Amino acid sequence: MVKDQHSEIYQGQMSAMANPLVAYSLIKRLQSEWLNVVYSTEANENIQDFKASYEKEDHNLPKFEDLQGAAQALMRLQDVYALSVNGLANGRFQRFSFSEAVDIIKLNVSTDLSADDCYHVGKVAYEMEDYYHAILWLEEAAQLFREAPGTWNTEDEGSLESVLDYLAFSYFKMGNISKAMNLSQELLAHDPSNKRVSRNIKKYQRLLASSAATSPNVILQRPNSTYLQTRTKYEWLCQTLGSQPTHYKDPRLYCDFYTGKNQMLLFKPMKREIFSLEPYVVLYHSFISDSEADKIKELAVPGLHRSIVASGEKQSPAHYRISKSAWLKDTSHTVISNVDKRIAALSSLNVQPPYAEYLQVVNYGIGGHYEPHFDHATSTSSPVYKLNTGNRVATFMIYLSSVEAGGSTAFIYANFSVPVVKNAALFWWNLHKNGQGNGDTLHAGCPVLVGDKWVANKWVHEYGQEFQRRCSSNPEE
Repeated sequence: MVKDQHSEIYQGQMSAMANPLVAYSLIKRLQSEWLNVVYSTEANENIQDFKASYEKEDHNLPKFEDLQGAAQALMRLQDVYALSVNGLANGRFQRFSFSEAVDIIKLNVSTDLSADDCYHVGKVAYEMEDYYHAILWLEEAAQLFREAPGTWNTEDEGSLESVLDYLAFSYFKMGNISKAMNLSQELLAHDPSNKRVSRNIKKYQRLLASSAATSPNVILQRPNSTYLQTRTKYEWLCQTLGSQPTHYKDPRLYCDFYTGKNQMLLFKPMKREIFSLEPYVVLYHSFISDSEADKIKELAVPGLHRSIVASGEKQSPAHYRISKSAWLKDTSHTVISNVDKRIAALSSLNVQPPYAEYLQVVNYGIGGHYEPHFDHATSTSSPVYKLNTGNRVATFMIYLSSVEAGGSTAFIYANFSVPVVKNAALFWWNLHKNGQGNGDTLHAGCPVLVGDKWVANKWVHEYGQEFQRRCSSNPEE
C-alpha cells in the first residue's frame, strides 16, 4: 500500500515530497501507522523478528514531534491560504470564491487523506486546545468514517467513536451545546454502555434547558490572533503568491542592467528589478549559478538546526518561525567568499566580519514560514548587538531554490510581496540614514505551499560602513 501510494517517491521523483499532503501522509505512515502495525496483534506470528527490525530502523524514522509539526503545518497552510479542509482531504488545494471551490494550484502528484489522517490533524489541534481547527478536521474525519462504516486498518489509530468523542467536546468548548449533545447521542448509539457519554448527554440537556443556553447556534469562527496584529494583511499578501498586478503603473519601478561603481560589474552587469522605493527593495536576477546554489546547500546540510529568534537577551525556537538554519564562514569554501565579494560589489558595503554576519542558510520544510518581523534589532538588549558593530543596516537574501507555490517575501506595511525566484537575491536597507529602524521593512516569509525553499541571508551591520553609506545632512532621513 505504501509503495502504491508513494510510487513517485520510490522511483526517485522527490518532487512528490514537495506536496505537503504527500509529505504529511508519509511521515504519519512511517511514525504512527508503522508503530501501530509493529505492536498490533496481527504481528504476533513473527513478533520478535518484526520488532527487532523496527527497533533497528527506529532512529532513522520520523519522530512524534515531526508528525505533530506536519499536522500543524497543514493547519497553517489552511489558514494563511484560506484552503478548504475538504479540498485538502481530497488531495486538492482549493479556496472558496463566491461559494465555489476553486483550485489555486494543480499538481501532478498528490494524495487523498484518509479518515485517520484527518483524525490525527484534528487530535493535534484538540490537544493544543485549538478547538476551531479540531472541529474542521474532525468533522472531515467523521464524514469519511461514516462513508465507510465498519472498515478499519491495522495501522489506524482513530475510529468513528473516537472522532465523535473528541468532536463533541470540541463543540462544547466552543459553546455549541446542541451540537455537542447530538454528537454524544450518535456516539452512545455506537457504544451504549459508555457511562461517561451518558453523563455528558444529561449535562448538555440541563444546560440547554437553562436560560443561559437558549441563544442561537454558535457560528464557528477562527479566533483572533493575540500576538499578530497584522495577520489579515500578512495572509492577504501571501495569498497573492507574489504577483504584482499594479507595479507596471509606477514609472519609478523598472528593470535595468546595473553596473554601479564596481569594476567587476562593468564586465558583467547584474539584472536589477526595483520593487519598491520606500522601503528601497531590489531584486537582482541570476545573482548566483545553479552549481553555486547547490554547493551552498550541500555545505549547510550537516549544520542545519531548528532556527531560533531573539527573545530579549536570549535566542530560542518559536512557533512563528519554522525552519532549519546553518551558518557558513567565508573560509569554508571559495563559493562563499565569491558570494561575499559579489554582495560587496553590488551594495558597496563592507561585508567582512565583524562588520557583517556569516552567511546564514535556511531551509523551510512542510509549511515552513517566518511571520512578520524586522531584521534589525528593536531593543538594545537584542543579541544582534553582540558583535559590537551596531545594528543590522542591510539585508541581502539569496533564493537558493524555486518553489511551486507560496514562500513569497511579504512586506506588510509597504503592501507588496516578492515571489521566490531561483538564484535571485533580494536587497533592502533596514535602517534610515539617521540610524533609526525603518518600520516599513516589516516583512514575512510566507509559508511554503508546495516546494522546498532554501535561502541564504547576509546581514550587514552599521559599523564599518561609515564611508560606504554616509549619514545625511537631514537628521530626519
